Order: sequence, then C-alpha cells, then structure tokens
Amino acid sequence: MIKERNFTEITEFILLGFSDFPQITALLFVMFLILYITTLTWNLSLVVLIRMDSYLHTPMYFFLSNLSFIDICYISSTVPKMLSNLFQEKQTISFVGCIVQYFMFATMGLSESCLMTAMAYDRYAAICNPLLYSSVMSPTLCAQMVMGSYTAGIMGSLSQVCALLQLHFCGPNVIRHFFCDMPQLLNLSCTDTFFAQVVLLILTMLFCISNALVIIISYGYIVLSILKITSAKGRSKAFNTCASHLTAVSLFYTSSAFVYLSSSSGGSSSFDRFVSVFYTVLIPMLNPLVYSLRNKEIKDAGKRLQKKLGCC
Repeated sequence: MIKERNFTEITEFILLGFSDFPQITALLFVMFLILYITTLTWNLSLVVLIRMDSYLHTPMYFFLSNLSFIDICYISSTVPKMLSNLFQEKQTISFVGCIVQYFMFATMGLSESCLMTAMAYDRYAAICNPLLYSSVMSPTLCAQMVMGSYTAGIMGSLSQVCALLQLHFCGPNVIRHFFCDMPQLLNLSCTDTFFAQVVLLILTMLFCISNALVIIISYGYIVLSILKITSAKGRSKAFNTCASHLTAVSLFYTSSAFVYLSSSSGGSSSFDRFVSVFYTVLIPMLNPLVYSLRNKEIKDAGKRLQKKLGCC
C-alpha cells in the first residue's frame, strides 16, 4: 500500500462515496444502475439514429451525435467505479487509477464545454446567416470544430494531470467523493499546490468563462435576429431550434458552477456529493431527452427507422 522514499507516499485512495449512508446502499446501487443503463441506451440510440438516417446528416445533428458520444464516455468515467465500490468493504482506487479517472472525466467535461460552444455558433450561423449557412458550416469546418473540441479537452486535462503528478500525497488518503476530482486531490496533497491551482484557474478562464461568453454573445445576436422576424410562426420556429441547446447549456454550466463555487470544501459535503450526481449522471441522461422531446425531425427519423426495421 505504501512505499518508502525520502517520504511516505500514498499509492491508493479511499473513495468515501456514499458509504456514510449504509441504510440506502442497495437503493443507490439500483438507482445509479438504472440511470447508467438508461443514459447508455438513449445516447447510443441517438447516435445510431443520426448515423442511419440521411435526413439527419446536417451540422446540427453531427454535433449532437458527438455530444452523445461524449456523454457516454463522461458518465462511464465515474459511475462504473462507483457501482463496484458500493458493496465493497474497502472502497479504494489506486493512485494511477485515480489519475486516469480524472483525466477521462476532465477530458470529456472540457470537450463538452467546447462542443456546446461550437453548437452555439452553428445556431448563430443558421439563424443570423441562413442564406450562407450551407457554405459557412461546411463538413470540413464541422469536423475541424469537433476535432478541436476533443483536442482542447485532451490538452486541458493533460495539463491538469501534469500538475497533479508534481504533487506528493503522504496522508490522509480519504477522498470524500464518489470519484477523483481536482479539488479533493489538492486538499489531500502534503506539498504546495500553488502551481496546480494556477493551472486550474487558467483552464477555468479559458474553457468555462470564455466558452460561456462566446455562447452568450452568439445568443445575443440570435435574439436580435429573431426579433426582426415579422411572423409569429417564424419567430417560434427560430426559437425552437435554439431552445434545446440553450436548456442543455444552462443545465451543464449552472450545476457544475454550483458544485465548484458554492462551497470552500471543494464539493466534499454530503449535500454537494448528491448535487454532483446531477452534472455527472443526470445531465448525460437528460441531454438526448432535451434534444429529442420537441424535435420533429428526430421523431420523424425514429418513425422511418421503425418502418425500416419492420420491413426487415
């Protein structure tokens, strides 16, 4: 468990998770398992539907299929380990496993933030420049924006991992959370965390604040364009094309900001752990629902797919 160097270094952490609620362990396991399976099913179904239906081969649905893929990886970085730990007497994770888990979690979270910004630009181009939309949002540009989102997410999480690897952990080793997160790891370090905190602050500025500003500015122009539309039907149609994305963005940013900014403990209280479930588990499940419920194109594509399967 430990090895001797010039200091005693921890090689594994204890994930407290929800072990302080032993009376509802079985209930939590069933609930999270159902949420996880539902999330995988809905997001995979959306990816397959968009891939198989040629009417959905547009920039908006190309971004949406990648968002579903990110959500699958995002929830899979935390929930399987949490489920396996619920019935274990010793809920441990190795140091390497902890770093890998955080790398996956941070990569998907940062990539999703960038992808939502790309989707906001797509909606801006569709509503503010409808005549030039096809030429502006070319397949090449869409692919570059998606690859840029993944690359930015990987580079951002790699910089955090490099900062974490410069730290030493010599006790205690209890993480009061159900997954390895940056604030908890910084609290457990027995060396100076200034550099890691600076890296985290810079990344917060680059990804969260800058992306949020781009989205706000894009929707500012979108609102102005919608107000110029004379017919009520046209305004309603334009608004409906943005409502789903705006809802998803609001849920993603408000929930994560609440956890990371509301408490100085870095989200380690029981309440904050349950709130963390919202942006780590519920949002990946809700995203395909938000984009599908009032989307006539996806409903029509689902009916076409049912007819194809029925014929087969």
